[in-house]
Amino acid sequence: MTASVLPHVSATGTTEIRATRLLFLIVGFGVAAWAPLVPLVKVRAGLDDGTLGLLLLCLGIGSLAAMPVAGALAGRFGTRPVLAAAVLVTGAALVVLSRAGGLPVLAAALTGLGIGLGLLDCLMNLQAVAVERRAERPMMSGFHGLYSLGCILGAAGFSALLSLGLTPAAAALAVVAAIAAAFLAALPGILPALGGESHGPAFARPRGPVLRIGLLCFVVFLTEGSALDWSGVFLIQERGLDPARAGLGYAAFSLTMTVGRLTGDAFVRRIGRRRIVVLGALLAAGGLGLAITVPLWPVTLLGYALVGAGCANIVPVLFTAAGRQDAVPAALAIPAVTTLGYAGVLAGPAAIGLLAHATSLTLAFLVVAALLLAVAVGARRLRT
Repeated sequence: MTASVLPHVSATGTTEIRATRLLFLIVGFGVAAWAPLVPLVKVRAGLDDGTLGLLLLCLGIGSLAAMPVAGALAGRFGTRPVLAAAVLVTGAALVVLSRAGGLPVLAAALTGLGIGLGLLDCLMNLQAVAVERRAERPMMSGFHGLYSLGCILGAAGFSALLSLGLTPAAAALAVVAAIAAAFLAALPGILPALGGESHGPAFARPRGPVLRIGLLCFVVFLTEGSALDWSGVFLIQERGLDPARAGLGYAAFSLTMTVGRLTGDAFVRRIGRRRIVVLGALLAAGGLGLAITVPLWPVTLLGYALVGAGCANIVPVLFTAAGRQDAVPAALAIPAVTTLGYAGVLAGPAAIGLLAHATSLTLAFLVVAALLLAVAVGARRLRT
């Protein structure tokens, strides 16, 4: 990416760095606030599992529709107005989801939540690329660590509010108020022109280095999705763990990923971005192999912890690489890479389920491990 594409960041950068961290926290909060509402929506609307699954697709549809055009919208209307609209849509959607019981309203609100979070996701990464570039030191892992921390705090906070007796609507309003306060605090440090030039295509078909980076992101996000959706099933089905403890696999994964990201910038400075991707992919593949080959559930948990540690800093490094390549402007490259990565979250777990149905869950996870080895090989061509 050429220097002319990057917006100017102040010499100190303190305000911009703080704003970037708050944006990542906001997205983590928004994502996490939806998770405790899912079972409540299911009961309130009287949905069976199949209908709920179709409803959940609306979140992905909204995000995939918004992500490719986020940079172009910021270039045309300005970053702050687009982010403000995204926060407004996200907050309104969460409030509606906490109250609505009709399927059409729920579908529209969940699509809106996807649109808001999709725009926020792309623009926070564009801001992070610009701030990191100006600071001339690795910062992306720490930014993504704040997203992971926001997910943990958001889910725990929302659940705590519900346990204190607040209604879902009141809890949602509290979360939306926290998001609005964080956005207002971030506003002075949000760069006014992340999108670059306002003319040109609204989005670009990934090609060259952007396509390679996007495919690497696809695999890593697929791995994260498999841990979220299938680790509990594997622990119950293959390790005989009690269902009440099945969430320990994803908890182990999330803990090491969050810690890895919050401390990852120091490792990036020490060993370099390319080695982070290679070693991280190898560690994640080894952890997954350990989880599925040793028939002891504590070892399976250790394996998932290694997967989280290995994956932790790969995506932040890949976003930095997408911002630094010069084949496609950053305002188009970041949304393209984000979209490909998010497609891995959506399509990956479904593909694992189909493969597990045709063969076994163990074999499906072996395929994921093999894809992680391919990431390690592909990282050799990564321009850092």
